[in-house]
Amino acid sequence: MAILALETAVPETAVTAYLAAACPTTGDSGPTDTRSIADLLLRAAREHPDSGLRHCLGGAAAPSHFQTYPELLDQARRVLTALRARGVRPRQNVVLLLDRPQEFLTAFWACVLGGFVPCPMAPLVGDPERWAAQLAHVDALLGRPLLIAGESLHAELPQAADITAITLTSLYGEEPAERFHEAEPQDTAVLMLTSGSTGNSKAVRLTHANLLTSMAGKNGYHRLAATDTTLNWVSFDHVAALMECHLLPLYAGSRQLHVEPGVVVGEPAEFLRLVSHHGVTMTFTPNFLLGMLNAAAGQITEEPLDLSCLRHVISGGEAVPRATGEAFLTRFAPLGLAPDTLWPAFGMTETCAGSIYSLRFPAADRGREFANLGTPVEGLRIRVADERDRALPEGEIGELQLSGPMITPGYYNDVRATADAFTADGWFRSGDLGRIDEGRLSLVGRSKDCVIVNGVNYFSHEIETELEQLEGVARSYVAAFPIRPAGSDTEQLVIAFHCETPADDEAALHRVLTAVRSTVVMHWGFRPALVLPLPKAAFPKTSLGKTQRAVMRRRLEDGRYDAVVERVADLTLRRLGGYTAPEGETERVLTEIYAEMFDTEPSRISVTASFFDLGGTSLDILRLRNQVARRLGVTGLEVITLLTAPTVRALAARLAQRGGPDGQAYDPIVPLQTGGDKTPLFCVHPGVGEVLVFVNLAKYFVGDRPFYALRARGFNEHEKPFASFEEMVDTYVAAIRSRQPHGPYAVAGYSYGGAVAFEIAKVLESEGERVDFVGSFNLPPHIKYRMEELDFVETAANLAFFLALIDKKQSLELPGRLRGLPREEQLARIIDLAPKRRLAELDLDVAKFGAWAELADGLTDLGRTYQPSGTVRSMSVFYAVPLRGTKEDWLRDELHRWDEHTTGTARYIDVPGEHYTLMGPRHVAAFQAILRRELDRALGDGEGGTA
Repeated sequence: MAILALETAVPETAVTAYLAAACPTTGDSGPTDTRSIADLLLRAAREHPDSGLRHCLGGAAAPSHFQTYPELLDQARRVLTALRARGVRPRQNVVLLLDRPQEFLTAFWACVLGGFVPCPMAPLVGDPERWAAQLAHVDALLGRPLLIAGESLHAELPQAADITAITLTSLYGEEPAERFHEAEPQDTAVLMLTSGSTGNSKAVRLTHANLLTSMAGKNGYHRLAATDTTLNWVSFDHVAALMECHLLPLYAGSRQLHVEPGVVVGEPAEFLRLVSHHGVTMTFTPNFLLGMLNAAAGQITEEPLDLSCLRHVISGGEAVPRATGEAFLTRFAPLGLAPDTLWPAFGMTETCAGSIYSLRFPAADRGREFANLGTPVEGLRIRVADERDRALPEGEIGELQLSGPMITPGYYNDVRATADAFTADGWFRSGDLGRIDEGRLSLVGRSKDCVIVNGVNYFSHEIETELEQLEGVARSYVAAFPIRPAGSDTEQLVIAFHCETPADDEAALHRVLTAVRSTVVMHWGFRPALVLPLPKAAFPKTSLGKTQRAVMRRRLEDGRYDAVVERVADLTLRRLGGYTAPEGETERVLTEIYAEMFDTEPSRISVTASFFDLGGTSLDILRLRNQVARRLGVTGLEVITLLTAPTVRALAARLAQRGGPDGQAYDPIVPLQTGGDKTPLFCVHPGVGEVLVFVNLAKYFVGDRPFYALRARGFNEHEKPFASFEEMVDTYVAAIRSRQPHGPYAVAGYSYGGAVAFEIAKVLESEGERVDFVGSFNLPPHIKYRMEELDFVETAANLAFFLALIDKKQSLELPGRLRGLPREEQLARIIDLAPKRRLAELDLDVAKFGAWAELADGLTDLGRTYQPSGTVRSMSVFYAVPLRGTKEDWLRDELHRWDEHTTGTARYIDVPGEHYTLMGPRHVAAFQAILRRELDRALGDGEGGTA
C-alpha cells in the first residue's frame, strides 16, 4: 500500500490518455509543464511515435537497429515490472554497468519510471583488484545498491566484489508496468560518479528540476527539433552522453544515433562516415578527436562523404586550441562542413554537462591560442572570484564559480564534499581558473590538481601514489602536472620525481625513468610527455608538506628545467647505443612512425634502437602494425616479426623480404630486453605458446639484466610443433646455451611454462651447470590433472578468452555447447562471436585462429602425460589467487608440493593479483619489484650481493 501511495496507477489500455494528460503538446521547444524527466520519454513516445534511436552495431557500413520511442518506453516498462518483482522500491539506488547503449537506456528508463535512482558506472576490466575496490567504495557510498550488468560484464565482476548484482537479460520477458512513480522536481533523478580510479569517486546528485531546466537552457542554443538527428559515441558514464546526446534530443523529439565508443576511437574516420551516412545534424566530441581527424584528413577527404547536414559539433571536456578547430573546419570544408559548425563549450557533471557555449568560433577567437567558451545558457550565472570568493571585474583572472537551477545540490552521502564545493553565498566552485571578457568565458588553468588527456580527467595524486611504489622513486617527492605545448590537441602529462639511485649510476637512472614511463602507459594508457628526475630542493612545498604542482609547471614553462629535459634525452639516446641515421625510404618512414609513437623527433630515433627499449609496450604493438600498414602498405605483419626484429633497421630488412618470419629458421628465444650486465633471465611461455604476456614485465629490466622469452614452435607454416615434452625442453636448453654457454642460469615460467622451466633447470644441472634461480609463476609441479580437463574445444575457448575474443562467461559456457560439433564448426562459432575490430587488430581469421588453437592443444597434450620427477637445488614459487579455490588452499595443497622437488629450499613468495592478472597492467609494477629482488637474492648479483 505504501508503494501505491507513491505512484499513479496507469492501466495499459489508458497509456495514451495518460501521456496526453501528463505531457501536453508544446511544439519543438520541448514540454512546458513537466515535473520529472519521465515526462520527456512519455511525451516523445506520444508526440513522436515514429522517431527514436538507431543503434549501430559498428561503423557506418555496419548493420543497425532502429528503436522507436514507444518501443523504448515499452521495453523499459517491462524491465520495471521485473525490478519491482525483485523488491526494488522508489528512491533506491541502482548501479548500471551496461556498455551497450540500447541496454543502458532500457535499464535507465526503467529506473526513472519506477522512481529508482540510476547511477551509470564504467568497468575496470582486466584489473580485478582495483575494480573490486571501486565496487566496494560505490557499494558503501550508495548504501548497498542493486547492480545491473550486461552478460559479459557480469561474468567479469571480480570475485572479491561483495555487491548485489543481476544481469539485464534476467529482467526481460515481463508484462509492461501499468503504473509509474510520480517524482517531485527536487527528487534525485540520477547519480553520476566523478572520476576516481582508486575508490574515491563522489556521486553527483542531479535532480529532475536540474535536468529539466538544463534541457530548456541547452535548447535555447541548440534549437533542436523533431527533424534533427544527433550522434553519440561516448559511454554513458560520461555526463555529456546522457545529457547532450540523449536527454536533449529526447526533449525535442529528435532522432538519435548511438554507437559504441570503440568504433570511433579505433577508427576516427567513422565519426564523419556516420555523420554523412545518417544525416547527423548535431553531435558532441572532446577536442582530441578533432586532432585525430585532422591528421587523417588527406585520406578522409578522398571519400564520397557529405557533411553539409552537420549544423554543429559541440566540443567540450578539454580546451579547444584555435588552430586545431580552424584546421578541422578548413580541411573538411570540401566535404560540405560549414565554417561555423564547431561550438567550443564548457560543462561539468555538476552543471548537467554543457552549460556555456560559443557560437562565434572562430570569428571571436582571432589571435588567441585557445577558443573562448562563449556565454551561459538562460538561468545560469557565472563569475570569477578571488581567494576570498569576492567577484572580480571583467578581464581579471580568478576561480570560475556558477549559480543556477541546473547546478547540483551536492554529493550523495558526502556532507564534507558538498560543503567544500560551495561558497558561503551559495556559488558552486568549478575548480577552473578563468576570466570574463564582454560576458564571454575563457579558461586559463585549474585550481584543482588533475590532468585532462583526450577529454578524460586523471587526478594527480592517484598517479603520484602509484609511482611512489616504484623502486628508486622517493616517496612524497613525485609531482604529476599538465602542460599544453603550443599546437597540441590535448594536455600532456609531466612527471617530476626524485631518484634515489646513486648520482653517477646512469644505468640505474635510466631503468627508473623507463619504469616510470611504462607504469603510466600500462595504468592509464598514455605516455607522459616528460619525465624529470629532480633534486628534492626542486619540489616547492607548503607548510603542510604539499607539493605545489602549479609552481613546478610555471618553472617548466619558464625554461628552468630545460637542462634536465636535455639531460634525460641525451641519457636515453646514449643508453640505447647512440644515434645511427636511417638509410632508404623504408627506414626513414619507420623512423617517423617510431618518433610519432614515442612523442619525439625522428632525429632522436636511432635505427639500431629497439622498439621495446624506446618504451614500447604490448599496448603499442598493434598500433605499430596498423601504422606500418597505413604508411608502408604492408598488411598482415606478424607480431613475432616485431618481437624478433624490433629495431628500425631489422624491421626494414624483414619487410623487404615480405615473407615475415616464414623463411627464418626457428629460434625459440625472443629478446625482449638486452641491456644490463647481470645474469640473463629466460622466461618460458604459458600454455598458449606465445610470449606477449612478458613484454610489459621485461620493460622493468632495462639496464638491469637481459630478459629473454621462449616461444613455442609451430606458429609459422614451415614449423612442426613439438612431438614430446622432452623435445620441447631439449630445444629450449640448446637455445639457452647458444645464447649463454655457461651458468649461472636463471629460468622461470608462467603457468604451464613453470613446469617447462623446472625441466630445463634439471637438464642444465645434469650437464654440470649451475642454475641459481628457478621460478614458477603460480604453477604447482603436478599439471597433468589440469591438462586432462582441457579438450580441444576447452583449449580453444580459453585461447579466445586470453586473446579477448570472447568474455569470461562465454569461455565457461561455450565448451559445453560446442563439444558435439565438428572441430571446424567449433572454431567458426567462436570466431563469429569475436569483435571484428579485435580480429583485425590480431590479424586473425578462422584458419589462423584454428592453427593457434591446434598449437595450444598440442602443448596441452604434451602436458597430459607429464609427471614431475627429480629435483633442482632450489625453487622460487610466486603465488597469486588461483583459478579455483582460495589462495591459502592453493598454496598448502598444490604449490607446496614443490618441496618434493628441491634438494635445498623452496621459497614461496606472495604476489598481488589473480592467475591471469599478476603480470597485467595493475600488478606488473609490483610483481617486477618482487621478482627482481628475488633474482638479486638468488643470483647474488644485486647491489647488496647475497645479503
